Amino acid sequence: MVKLNLYYVWVVFLMLFSLGFFSMGMFLYTYSYSIFLEWNLLSLNSLNLNYVILLDWVSMFFSFVVFFISSMVILYSSVYMGTYNFSTIRFLFLVLLFVMSMLLMILSPSLVSILLGWDGLGLVSYCLVVYYSSIKSYLAGMITCLINRLGDIGLLISISWVFSYGSWNFTFYLSYYLDSVYYLIILSSFTKSAQIPFSSWLPAAMAAPTPVSSLVHSSTLVTAGVYLLIRFHSSMVFSNNYFLFMSLMTMIMSSLCANYEFDLKKIIALSTLSQLGLMMSSLFLGLVELAFFHLLTHAMFKSLLFLCSGIIIHLMSGCQDIRSMGSICLSMPMTCSCFNISNLALCGIPFLSGFYSKDLIIEFSEFGGLSLMVFMMVFISLSLTSFYSMRLFYYSVLTRYSFNSFSSLFDSIYYMKYSVIMLALVSVMFGSLFMWISNMDLMFLMFPTYLSILTLLMVMTGLLLSYEMSYLSNFLMLKYYYLNGSMWFMYSYSFPLFLKGYFYSLNLMLVMMWGEFFGGMGLVHYFIKLSNYIQFYSLNNFSIFFLVLVVWLIVLI
Repeated sequence: MVKLNLYYVWVVFLMLFSLGFFSMGMFLYTYSYSIFLEWNLLSLNSLNLNYVILLDWVSMFFSFVVFFISSMVILYSSVYMGTYNFSTIRFLFLVLLFVMSMLLMILSPSLVSILLGWDGLGLVSYCLVVYYSSIKSYLAGMITCLINRLGDIGLLISISWVFSYGSWNFTFYLSYYLDSVYYLIILSSFTKSAQIPFSSWLPAAMAAPTPVSSLVHSSTLVTAGVYLLIRFHSSMVFSNNYFLFMSLMTMIMSSLCANYEFDLKKIIALSTLSQLGLMMSSLFLGLVELAFFHLLTHAMFKSLLFLCSGIIIHLMSGCQDIRSMGSICLSMPMTCSCFNISNLALCGIPFLSGFYSKDLIIEFSEFGGLSLMVFMMVFISLSLTSFYSMRLFYYSVLTRYSFNSFSSLFDSIYYMKYSVIMLALVSVMFGSLFMWISNMDLMFLMFPTYLSILTLLMVMTGLLLSYEMSYLSNFLMLKYYYLNGSMWFMYSYSFPLFLKGYFYSLNLMLVMMWGEFFGGMGLVHYFIKLSNYIQFYSLNNFSIFFLVLVVWLIVLI
């Protein structure tokens, strides 16, 4: 009997499925077809329980991207996760469960089965984040799980609400729903796609193994919210300035925080957050197809970026601090080349895949009649993207090697390099290929010269400024670094508010977070303050006590 390695079996299966989805998507797009399959699960008198699947070019192309990246990640994991044992088999089946949950969400037009896939994503991502079973990963898993539960609440309420229209198959009723249903769906998508104020879970979830980060936090879990909004898109509700502002603030916040972070995986996670902000803002500007285009191209080069960072961390004995890296291009030329390709695609350098989608979004948004503030925010965030990418390049490639002097790094990484090379090729070609396939290059835009070169100019400005900033240190106040280093106090919004109320030592003040503020310590503190005030008034002269009594009587009357 031949013993097959399950990793390689599933790599072949997923690759064949991805090619099938791509050819199916090409067929459906060419002939403008949509296939609607209805499977009767249970028929009892007047009760019919059906399962519905919608096959159109959007779901097919997204399924192709998810399955292709999954096959590359599983090939990569066969080396990265160590020898072939029960623990790695468990990891493999968790990843496959995740892919199946994603497929359930992609192919279904029914809100109930979308909830099944949505909850499956949340549950399996929790299992993958806590895979290493350390205190750090348990805490990261908890914050990931709890914030995603918030989104499930919105989805559950919207399911109950939508049923009053007669069916859970929302595809037929998009023009009939109340605005409140859309707001609930948008809120749910904001939690899954980590927009402000739910952004804190995405960098924390980097406690997961690197292949998980590549699959889960670049192309599937975080884009599930964007995909749901693409499905639910209604131009009347989505042209909302408040949501647009939130998405743009997410872009700027994550880009700024990435410039003050030294953990390699967290920098890439924050760059994912900034690209999610770009997709959301393009959705709220009404550019649905371009948001979907950027979702696909971003999944390709971001998964490559994570896999390359995984190889670097793997060969540097688990060190993730970019200050310990440097001159890795000498010892790992192939990995470094792929790493730089994905970094340049992220910046939007011309003729790589990221350029085609980002450039189209920027140019169409200029045609959308933006206010000056929104226009400036879009271009500043564009510049900041190249800012942190160049900083990452500077620390990993240009500086001197500052890790253990006895370590011997080499690029012989077996099957890992095949997955990285495949994704590098796709990251170079996919943007232009998809644009030619979907005829997005047929749209004619005419700009004045200064507007047409402004995008490239902002990218180059970001590259230049980051190079200059790498030679500077502590040129701003410490509070500014503390603000950006803690994601604008995202873990604790109440921090500045309670700063005035507490009189404990400074060190304890820095440690305390919102769980303690709203928990027992906060209650005790305010009860003590309240009793002190009451005692002060009762022991003071009679006139103050009488005045307070009169005020309360007026309030009660």
